[in-house]
Amino acid sequence: MKVFNFLAALSCGSILSIYATQIISGVQANAVNPNYSTDKGLVSFSSASSPKQTAARFEKLLLAKGFTIFNKIDHAQGAAKVGEQLNPTEIIIFGNPKIGTKLMQCDQSVAIDLPQKALFWSDEEGKSWLSYNDPFYLAKRHNLKECDDVIQKIEKGLGNLAKAATQDN
Repeated sequence: MKVFNFLAALSCGSILSIYATQIISGVQANAVNPNYSTDKGLVSFSSASSPKQTAARFEKLLLAKGFTIFNKIDHAQGAAKVGEQLNPTEIIIFGNPKIGTKLMQCDQSVAIDLPQKALFWSDEEGKSWLSYNDPFYLAKRHNLKECDDVIQKIEKGLGNLAKAATQDN
């Protein structure tokens, strides 16, 4: 299966295709961070801190880099309001028009996935995570053939932000 995926990606002729094929086949593509995963088109980093602390660090980093914070949603708080229980589950919706516009110029359908969202959550074992939509997955979903450079910059930037937000200071 891996050989087929590699050959199929080679025939498409781009790094984006190779990476997208790895995502779809479930291959974890980042050997540097063993906590990195691309399950369900998401990139997830385990965090040494609580979801709230991780979200606060991530938000601070975003603002320092000039991103706009559009909204924050605390799903666990919403669940509590209707008498339900949910592990910590918070979303930060953020973006940068300089970057998002470039993606939409490749294909406007990507606007349905913008602005970007980061999920801060705790699993059943109490482990904290930061997850976001994998830019390569979005590129495949929206057939962003002319945006390889932008996608790679987004992937690197989000990865750096996630790594900084999830490491214990």
